[in-house]
Amino acid sequence: MKSILWTLLIFVSNQVQSQQQDVDQIKACREASNEAIRAFDNTLNATLSTPDAFITTGAGTLIAGNEELKAYLQVQQDSKMYWIRTPSEIIVNANTWLAWEIGTWEGYTSDANTSITSGKYAAQWTKASGIWLIHSQLFVTLE
Repeated sequence: MKSILWTLLIFVSNQVQSQQQDVDQIKACREASNEAIRAFDNTLNATLSTPDAFITTGAGTLIAGNEELKAYLQVQQDSKMYWIRTPSEIIVNANTWLAWEIGTWEGYTSDANTSITSGKYAAQWTKASGIWLIHSQLFVTLE
């Protein structure tokens, strides 16, 4: 009986550890995305999403796919606006290779250290390709 309990305990411990590694990978991808947007590196930012990713901007504009995202960000680049997303919760489902992220976002101009707009966001991540990528994001402007 002790052997079965130890085996079960080790199994559960490994699952929790694996799930934490997935959460850490998603956090690292989010940070890389923030850095790419802040550096106006639209190509790098696009590599962190699936090619068919959907984004609904804070103003309600729907962007479908990486090419449309690059074009949208290029227009925004002229205004020197960037966004920082800060996750508050990430939940991973290892059975479906999907994850849910929620948090807050803030918008900055490149010449200001204070945000000029902000709100909430939610993101769906997928690991279908073997690495965590953003599949969809919804942003809502609240300030």
